Amino acid sequence: MSDLHKALADIGNIRVQLAAGTMFRGFGPAVIAASGGLAIMAATAQWAGLLPAGDANGFLVVWIFVALIAAFFIGVEMRARSRRRHAGLADAMLMGAVEHFLPFGAAGAVIAAILMRNAPDLAWLLPGLWQMLVGLGLFASVRFLPRTVILAAAWYLLAGTAVLAFASASRSLGPWDMGLPFGIGQLLLAAILHIAEGEADGQEDN
Repeated sequence: MSDLHKALADIGNIRVQLAAGTMFRGFGPAVIAASGGLAIMAATAQWAGLLPAGDANGFLVVWIFVALIAAFFIGVEMRARSRRRHAGLADAMLMGAVEHFLPFGAAGAVIAAILMRNAPDLAWLLPGLWQMLVGLGLFASVRFLPRTVILAAAWYLLAGTAVLAFASASRSLGPWDMGLPFGIGQLLLAAILHIAEGEADGQEDN
């Protein structure tokens, strides 16, 4: 039985190594673009007074809810596309992507929880910090996503820097501090994935 277990472990390691060298195609451009549209819609609704924006708690609840909705649909699409695109490597590819982005998401949640509990007056830092975490996550994902993802990563880092700089003057939260960076960033990421997907499909056809 030890030989069987060793063989199964070797097969598992081979799958992990193959997955590590394969471009992940589980992110659906349409769903990513929709998440950008959702961010713009939420910011518009806050700006128009249809959703809470005046106090930090209400503001952040809206954006946490938006993030959860986007994450749910992206996750469902990831699972379905991974099984279609990666066949036997689907589970390894999916776990690799989740394990990669999970620490950045957890860091954003922990920072928000600490600030809102101990220093709510510093809540204006969160939009910029969240954007920079997304940018760092995308920079680190170049090994399994198209290299042009660097453009979206750079956008999020620059947007986060700009939001922090501007927000430091007023020390307040604004709907467009979230809506514009995430709306534009997700639409840019969707375009990058769409172009890369078309190129990959063309190579497979050849």
